[in-house]
Amino acid sequence: MLRRIKSERPRAGLVESVAGWSARNRTAAIAAWLLLVVVAVLSTSLLPGGQVRSTEPGEAGRGQRMVSAQDAGDSIRENVMIRAGAGRAPETRRAVTNDLVAALRAIPDAVRDVGSPLGAHGGRWVSGDGTADLVTFEIAGPGAEFDTHRQTAFDAVEKVARQHPEARLDQAGDSSLASAVDQGIKDDMKRAETTSLPLTVVILLVVFGSLVAAGIPLLLSATAVAAAFGLLDTLGRWVPFNSAASAIVLLIGMAVGIDYSLFHLRRVREERAAGRGVQEALRIASRTSGHAVVVSGLTVMVCMTGLLFTGVDVFKGLTLGTVLVVGLAVLGSVTVLPALVAALGDRIDLGRIPWLGRRRTAAGRSRIWTAVARRVVRRPVLTGGTAALLLAVMALPAFGMHLQDATQIQSLPRGVSAAADAGARMQQVFPGVATPARVVVSDNGPKARAAADALHEQAARSKGALREPITMVPVGDLLVVRVPLAGAGTDPESARALEFLRERAVPATVGAVEGAEVAVAGRTATPYDFTRQVNARTPVVFAFVLVLAFVLLVVAFRSLALPLVSIALNLLSIGAAYGVLVAVFQGGRLESLLDFNAYGGVVSWLPLFMFVILFGLSMDYHIFILSRIRERWAGSRGGPDGGHEAIVGGIAVSAGVVTSAAAIMVGVFSVFTTLSAIEYKMLGTGMAVAILIDATVVRGVLLPAALALLGERAWTLPGRGGSAALRTRDKDTHAYESSTARA
Repeated sequence: MLRRIKSERPRAGLVESVAGWSARNRTAAIAAWLLLVVVAVLSTSLLPGGQVRSTEPGEAGRGQRMVSAQDAGDSIRENVMIRAGAGRAPETRRAVTNDLVAALRAIPDAVRDVGSPLGAHGGRWVSGDGTADLVTFEIAGPGAEFDTHRQTAFDAVEKVARQHPEARLDQAGDSSLASAVDQGIKDDMKRAETTSLPLTVVILLVVFGSLVAAGIPLLLSATAVAAAFGLLDTLGRWVPFNSAASAIVLLIGMAVGIDYSLFHLRRVREERAAGRGVQEALRIASRTSGHAVVVSGLTVMVCMTGLLFTGVDVFKGLTLGTVLVVGLAVLGSVTVLPALVAALGDRIDLGRIPWLGRRRTAAGRSRIWTAVARRVVRRPVLTGGTAALLLAVMALPAFGMHLQDATQIQSLPRGVSAAADAGARMQQVFPGVATPARVVVSDNGPKARAAADALHEQAARSKGALREPITMVPVGDLLVVRVPLAGAGTDPESARALEFLRERAVPATVGAVEGAEVAVAGRTATPYDFTRQVNARTPVVFAFVLVLAFVLLVVAFRSLALPLVSIALNLLSIGAAYGVLVAVFQGGRLESLLDFNAYGGVVSWLPLFMFVILFGLSMDYHIFILSRIRERWAGSRGGPDGGHEAIVGGIAVSAGVVTSAAAIMVGVFSVFTTLSAIEYKMLGTGMAVAILIDATVVRGVLLPAALALLGERAWTLPGRGGSAALRTRDKDTHAYESSTARA
């Protein structure tokens, strides 16, 4: 007869109750999860309508909305630069120009408004050194026939190029550059999917040591990501979500889904190794690791909502996608995961990998991190100070960070896209032609056209800020004027040229047309306005994230000192990641290794996004480790020795799983560094470095050092007796669990 257990079971929390129900009703829980995924995936076919498009902030966004409101479509202009081979006479180049202009004018249904050195003011279409001609043309609509007209025009250019092998024709413009970037994003998505999955499987097999155990986190994260994308397709009718955010949501979903499963499964294995049954192990795991998963998931989601304060459309879809995929991962980890574990029982370790499987299923303490933690708590000032100094030195380059977006030409490395390479060559000879400013005027009458003609005079007096050829075309009721700007497109020189255009040239010309609304948009204006708005709202986002994280940690751990230390450690690790980002990409280090073109800046949206997402993701490890330390601290007798042993013990049992989770996240985000777009390379490098620092230096050294220095104050809520109450409550829990284990 079993000995009577005198300790009363602690009252079950919400997470424990939900997980317990799922474990007891495993069939219903698994079926409900699968139904949710299927409904989410199919939901997009149940509602009519298309996806809403995002609009840019500021004046550039206003110009974009003015054009989008027209039924006539948009102005799509292409440019072809013609240069003769070495030693060829100018007559050869002009002969090619004649043939190209004739070929384009022979297809009037597909092409309109051909500009060249052969027309009026032809000198505007000749390079300053007289070695290159430029031919520009509009691809005609309507929208239904645009693709056909585009291909017809491109075929005409290609035919002339084949007829004149002695000359070089470089084509770059609205359609060709946009297609190159879009194709790059599609290729990046495929590469991310095909690379991240095998890499994740390998890491999971190493972490779990068995095929079945490794398959559970993969199944959970894959279904959560599928459901999130299904819901995004549906909600995309109201919230803009672009393809560039898809790769980010995909990899974040895979990373957090696997992490949450890993935390839960590791605790189940630990309790099973201690002699507890499956149901009891699941109960304890859901009360501890499950609770930590919910808190960390909520922190990620709450932090992500801080991006909404920017008021930028593209962040709305990214926020929604991240919140959905993280929320589904949390939901799955406390519902379908316990059901699967309960259904499998001991069969969860089937398919063990020889030698490795025997070690991984033991779920023991980490010897390395135990030794590190012991040394840290013995000399917290020396070890913690050294680690903090190291991260501070790494963060120093961040103070020289220059926010600047890459142009379409700069975004892709050389050799990836013929259009981007052609655009780079064209930029050197005809600056600003491939990506000009677009002056949108709400009047295309004679007065507006005469005013637009005056921009040529403004360009001549701009000291090189405004370039030629300036062109204009009607778009519905609008007039769209293209003005090439000096500089690379997004650098300070281009910004000064844009300011000259907006503040002096436009007000003196088309801005003076009575009753006309004017907006300057384009590839320079869009990132310019975007950066200004993001910079203006960044303090609000930072304050929101810091305050919310502080409140969540106070509620979770009933302490004031601990949240303050946690925030300081997170800021230190993020600062170090910023420093690496600036040194590598802005400084051009590792340019050949990572295959990118340094342009002297960091993408404007990246630091803010990294701050928000890293602040949330770092809480995964932080809350998990702190929960394990608090368990041991509450069961200790107090005093420095008891506190130090609690820190060492908590680090020892949690560091292994945190290292494994970090390896998965670092591996997943490292996939970004293999993609073509420089924005993805920056994101992947910054995130991987930050997570690596966070899981090793911060959680392995700085956190135990800070806890050792704080002592009892780490777990005390001033004036509320929080320390004693917490210790008494958790002692009762430990007493019950010890009794059940002995029974």
